[in-house]
Amino acid sequence: MSAVCPQGHTSASTDYCDTCGAPIAAGAAGGGAGAGGAAPARPAAPAPSVLSGGVACPNCQTNNVDGALFCEACGYDFTTGALPRGSAPAGSPAGGSVAGPAGAPAGGGALGGAEGGAAAGGPAGEPAPGAASTGAPAGGGSAGAGAAGAAASSGPGPVAPAVPLEWVAEVWVDPDWYAEQDQADQPCPSPGLPTTVPLTVRSLLVGRVSRSRNIHPEIDCGTDAAVSRRQAQLTTDGSRWFVEDLQSSNGTYVGSAGGPLPTQALVPGQRRELAEDDRVYVGAWTRIVIRRATPEERTA
Repeated sequence: MSAVCPQGHTSASTDYCDTCGAPIAAGAAGGGAGAGGAAPARPAAPAPSVLSGGVACPNCQTNNVDGALFCEACGYDFTTGALPRGSAPAGSPAGGSVAGPAGAPAGGGALGGAEGGAAAGGPAGEPAPGAASTGAPAGGGSAGAGAAGAAASSGPGPVAPAVPLEWVAEVWVDPDWYAEQDQADQPCPSPGLPTTVPLTVRSLLVGRVSRSRNIHPEIDCGTDAAVSRRQAQLTTDGSRWFVEDLQSSNGTYVGSAGGPLPTQALVPGQRRELAEDDRVYVGAWTRIVIRRATPEERTA
């Protein structure tokens, strides 16, 4: 049984949307079905083009809202042109259709072209905003500014170039942030030690796992259902880190260490540079702290 979330997405889950993480009201299950019980088909275009009120995905032809960073159906990256994981061109690059499973992840974007200065929207060595990664590359090699090519991956699809382990992200349960949110339907877990994620690639997806859509964020926010599947993107130019909201349902917030809780969400699609120990707040209780790795962490 499927359901339709308040944003209009059809979701296999009936409690929270598989696409954006928005809560689904009871009784919305099957709401996407028309006469005869079939869910309405997404609008399609015969070729990649700008349609009235949206942009057609070059991969699956689904019509997306203007300014979308990723196709809501297949995860195609509009910023870098990266195909979803496992997709390959079926014909010529210009105008040829691309075969790929519906619901492929936003985490399949590649930043290899940025190393040679070919990435869209940025100079050599700087990742394009909104680009996604699939995880740490095999081999563990580092890529400096101007290096040609990305590290090889042992899994399907391209990966973001590796960087030396200089920074880590800590994922915390923050009761103070929870107290400021209107998420009474979600009890806050007991605070404990954080989960530490090494930042060893140039681009990492923040969100929640969706096996049905093959979304596997590098920074997994676990059971915080107020976090979108594709919540935000962390990227680096080799020395600085940036965060960008990916049109999430509940917004992405940034606050300084020791400062008050933030009240103004980031503008989706605009990168925000992070200072050391800045806090990134998402969902109902999740706080992500970006800090320098300790000597022990670098040699582990």
